[in-house]
Amino acid sequence: MKYLLSLVFVFLSLTSAQAYPGMGQEKAKSPSTVDFIKQLPEAYPIAPIPFKDELGRAIDFSRYKGKLLLVNMWATWCSPCVRELPALARLSEKFPTDSFQLLPISIDAEGQSLVKPFLKDLGLSNFTTYYDKEQALGQVFPLDTIPATYILNTAGELIAYVRSYVDWEDERVLALVDRLIKEQVPRPPLR
Repeated sequence: MKYLLSLVFVFLSLTSAQAYPGMGQEKAKSPSTVDFIKQLPEAYPIAPIPFKDELGRAIDFSRYKGKLLLVNMWATWCSPCVRELPALARLSEKFPTDSFQLLPISIDAEGQSLVKPFLKDLGLSNFTTYYDKEQALGQVFPLDTIPATYILNTAGELIAYVRSYVDWEDERVLALVDRLIKEQVPRPPLR
C-alpha cells in the first residue's frame, strides 16, 4: 500500500498538479561564466615581462599596445584549460585584429616539444600559442590557478581578469569583450 501511495504522489507531481496555469514553467536565467570575470575599478599597470613566441623570440605586452589583449594562461595538463582552447581559437576570429589580440600562453615546462603535438592532436594545428615555461609572468600574474585570463587595455594595463574556466562562446561573454574593445577606441574631441 505504501508503494502504491508513493507512485500516486509521483504521478500527480509530474502531471498537472499546479496551483495555477503556467506555474512551474518559468525559465531560470541560465548561468553564465561571464559572472566570474572581475573588472577592476581602475586600470592597473603591468610590467613588460618577456615570454616567447613560436620561434623562441622574447616578446612582451608592449608589442601589442593599441589593442585590447586577452592573455590566457594555460597548460596541457589542465583539463579546463584544454576545454577552453577551441572556443578561444574561434573567439580570436570574431573581433578585428587591429583592435583585439588573443595571447594564449602555455606554462608547460616542456614548451613547444609537448605543446605543438598536443595542439595537433586536438585539431588545433593552426592555433597560435606563446610560451612561458619558466613562468616568468608569475611576477605580474598569479599562476597558482589556471586557466586564468587577464584582459589588458590598449595601454597594456590590467582592466579585468578571471581565474577559472570561461565559455568564450557565451553571448554575454562575447558582449563583454565587444564592449571592452569599443571602450578602447579613442573618441574624437568635442567641438
